[in-house]
Amino acid sequence: MSEKDSNELFNHKDEVQEINVPENQQRERLDQFLVSRLEKISRAQIQKLIKQNKISVNKKKVKSSHQVVGGETIIIHIPPPKSIDLLPENIPLNIIYEDDSLLVLNKPAGLVVHPAYGNMSGTLANALVYHSQQLSTLSGDYRPGLVHRLDKDTSGLMVVAKNNFVHSALSEQFSAHTTIREYRAFVWGIFNESSGRIESYITRNPKDRTQMIVSDEGRWAVTNYEVLDEFGIVSYVKLRLETGRTHQIRVHMAHKHHPVLGDQIYGGRQKQIIHLNQKFQQMAIQSLKMMPRQALHAKTLGFIHPDNNKEMKFDSELPEDMARLNCFLEEQKETIL
Repeated sequence: MSEKDSNELFNHKDEVQEINVPENQQRERLDQFLVSRLEKISRAQIQKLIKQNKISVNKKKVKSSHQVVGGETIIIHIPPPKSIDLLPENIPLNIIYEDDSLLVLNKPAGLVVHPAYGNMSGTLANALVYHSQQLSTLSGDYRPGLVHRLDKDTSGLMVVAKNNFVHSALSEQFSAHTTIREYRAFVWGIFNESSGRIESYITRNPKDRTQMIVSDEGRWAVTNYEVLDEFGIVSYVKLRLETGRTHQIRVHMAHKHHPVLGDQIYGGRQKQIIHLNQKFQQMAIQSLKMMPRQALHAKTLGFIHPDNNKEMKFDSELPEDMARLNCFLEEQKETIL
């Protein structure tokens, strides 16, 4: 593709992402490969970008059926969202607390928090503007009320602000790391120590802009962990965040060689099980079948209410898929371990 062709095809306002395919990557259709790495874009939208020549492999035009192999470089040009109004949508919300200034909800896995390219509907933001006409505006037109976020396939508690004063005050608490944020996760492997503290800088992966990595530079991140149970090849852990970086828990767990079970981006679905005995292999395979997303849930959230300085703390049960996985692992523990 010549420089002239590139200028004609790509808008300078496009968001550009580069992915260097790992050398050990098994052959896979391009659209299928990208759908697990571009969080807010569906397979149909990826196929549309490919037809528009906004996705190239090794600087060449490709089709959706192109077989991705290790060593290739994929460049994705994602157009900015069109300037349209955020439409209210009657999407059920599991609200566990609400007053005139804020609300706390339990987000299900699979729900995208806010719109992005090709995905202007069906998000938590659409549901919020349907539920309430009073939401803060500090995060922009497409993120009304959103003080923080959770990944699409992470479930759990979020706080939403209804006015800018409350939004600003809550944001300061998140920035000062005075909020309580506890998660539960099933991760691969058994820890050498039952509790610990992970400290590092986290930055965007220069070889794959959809990923974050532990680095010598970036933003400081601190995660505290405590092992609650062990199941031979899987551990159930409590994680407490002192900071809130993008993909922080997923990155830190993978860095410690305990990727979150089911995590497609950070090795949670690529766990090598060929060296396990047959019973453990079956246990691992069944666990992955039961958990098509990362087994991560934001269980506890605490903060000071900006209106009255009252301490607020909320807790939630494990979602159904993680609860089923826990029951399965408990059964396996009794018969195998």
